[in-house]
Amino acid sequence: MRAFDPRVTPARADLAAKELEGEVSAARFVAGRVCEVVEPQAPLRPEPRPDAPLSTEALGGERVTVYDTNAEGWAWGQLESDRYVGWLPRSALAEPGAPPTHKVAVPRTLAFPGPSIKLSPLQALPLGARLAVVRAQGRFAVTQSGAHVPAIHLAPLDAYAADFVAVAERFLGVPYLWGGKTTLGLDCSGLVQVALGACGISCPRDSDMQEAALGGAVSADLADPRRGDLIFWKGHVAIVRDRASLLHANAFHMAVVIELIADAIGRIRGAGEEITSVRRLG
Repeated sequence: MRAFDPRVTPARADLAAKELEGEVSAARFVAGRVCEVVEPQAPLRPEPRPDAPLSTEALGGERVTVYDTNAEGWAWGQLESDRYVGWLPRSALAEPGAPPTHKVAVPRTLAFPGPSIKLSPLQALPLGARLAVVRAQGRFAVTQSGAHVPAIHLAPLDAYAADFVAVAERFLGVPYLWGGKTTLGLDCSGLVQVALGACGISCPRDSDMQEAALGGAVSADLADPRRGDLIFWKGHVAIVRDRASLLHANAFHMAVVIELIADAIGRIRGAGEEITSVRRLG
């Protein structure tokens, strides 16, 4: 049997996706069913318990193929966007509604129960959350569920930002959160994934996956750093902002910060890590 990355392979000893039959060993194989994330964001964890580490987050409107559920209210499945596998709260999932038409194009917006900003919001939606908009009402886009979202904060699914570094810069000051992907907290690879996704660039979830999949290698001595270059260390990624500075979510500052490239390299080198590669997109 071939070896598969368990982070993106829906297979366990007792159960696996039907499509993997003959490729992995499992006691049984199931087809799974597609669900939709109906919360602004939902935690995906490696184990079905609330104190398990956060692997990543699924954003509102995302599709998830569910292969298993348990009596404690958890669903085991695979995200459609980046193929990540894990356990999500069943309460965050529902049968798919109408296909999404729009996405949130700002770091965070609010969904109201009616066409007034004086009403108490129903939800706070993160950048990248997807919505099925059925009509316009004044300055609001009305979703299939009846939520009213400021139209100025949405974009059609096929509209993309031009500069992923500028998107990432909008998260300056956001707390560092292992596995996070929103303004409530995100990690280094989550920042890269969300920013690239806003520009229509497919991006794996974790930094080692990103290092293997994104762009082409350029000199790791950073003699000619360019805006948008990605600098990788073991377990970490940062975005070059200009010739002198970079932007990253990191546990040293516990936030998304701008830092001098030389300072970051020196600090991380002091912790025993060297640059493993620099990747350039496009």
